[in-house]
Amino acid sequence: MTVNHASVLTKDYFIPYLKLIMNSRDYTLKQAKEFAFDFFFKGDKDRYGTSTCLQFEKAIKEIDKIMCEIEVCS
Repeated sequence: MTVNHASVLTKDYFIPYLKLIMNSRDYTLKQAKEFAFDFFFKGDKDRYGTSTCLQFEKAIKEIDKIMCEIEVCS
């Protein structure tokens, strides 16, 4: 995957990315977050700038919220 260092990746970019990790590796959200941090960010949260990192965190919160809603409804 090519990433343009000049642009900010959005929450809408990271949601499917994290879901793909979770589904393909059968990971929890926590495991997917750790994997993405190590693999995508190479362990450096500011690798693509603080705005991209904030969007990554927003995506995690959004997925967590959706998962909690699903669990409550089940």
